[in-house]
Amino acid sequence: MTTNLHFPITLKLILSTLASLLVITLFFITRTDFSPSSYQPAPAKTIQISSSSTRTKEQSPDSVSCGKIPPSLADALIHYAASNVTPQQTLSEISVTKKVLDKTSPCNFLVFGLGHDSLMWASLNHGGRTIFLDEDESWIRQIAEKFPSLESYHVRYETKLRDAAALMSAARDREECRHGASMDLRVSKCELALKGLPEVVYETEWNLIMVDAPTGFHEEAPGRMSAIYTAGMIARSRGKGETTAVFVHDVDRTVEDEFSMAFLCRDYMTEQEGRLRHFMVPSHWDSNIAGGKYCP
Repeated sequence: MTTNLHFPITLKLILSTLASLLVITLFFITRTDFSPSSYQPAPAKTIQISSSSTRTKEQSPDSVSCGKIPPSLADALIHYAASNVTPQQTLSEISVTKKVLDKTSPCNFLVFGLGHDSLMWASLNHGGRTIFLDEDESWIRQIAEKFPSLESYHVRYETKLRDAAALMSAARDREECRHGASMDLRVSKCELALKGLPEVVYETEWNLIMVDAPTGFHEEAPGRMSAIYTAGMIARSRGKGETTAVFVHDVDRTVEDEFSMAFLCRDYMTEQEGRLRHFMVPSHWDSNIAGGKYCP
């Protein structure tokens, strides 16, 4: 009876001891094999799920690489994340130009105006050349100190907003204005032609042109008559087969409305969003608008 009584107790003790030893052994094996210093990931393929699709794609870890974003893009992200100042254009207006930049950048982008959205435009055209033209020298210096990567130039305008109607009439009647596309703007006799721009403006083939300056909200301001006319002539003077995207902002105002339709052409307008119009202006050499006509 005594032997039979103690045998189950002894067996239970032995089994308990073995179980404890097994747990301790597995613990040390686990720490040794899977510690951070000794862990080596298996070269198995990983599954990556796209947020825009329900399909999965296999991707080898060797194909994944890390890289730093360019300093100019980093500056733009930090600036707009920390700034309470918003661009002059609305999100829907900005999206019109962004769609074109998505297809054409890196490219040559000419912007009449230097503002709070300039860093954004330069960043959206990363790898291309974006230059800004502005009438305010002190503002150019201020922006240059803050964002030295931006390329900007001072422009002097000889026009006054109060003379817009007379300038429109003269440009339509004078032959030197009508045939501006086939001649060098630097020697043009048309009052609307901007003849004192930096040489880079005349010598570069511009893919996009944005007219968002100069000042045009009071009678003594220069107005955007010359900027719109010059943008149209630059677009028309490009090489055969080329088309230039031209954007005009603030078309709710009379000058921007009338001059854009007259010198960029209603038939060339592809879209209007809010106060922004988008024109696709073909080369003069392809559009058969000879004989003193701006528009088809």
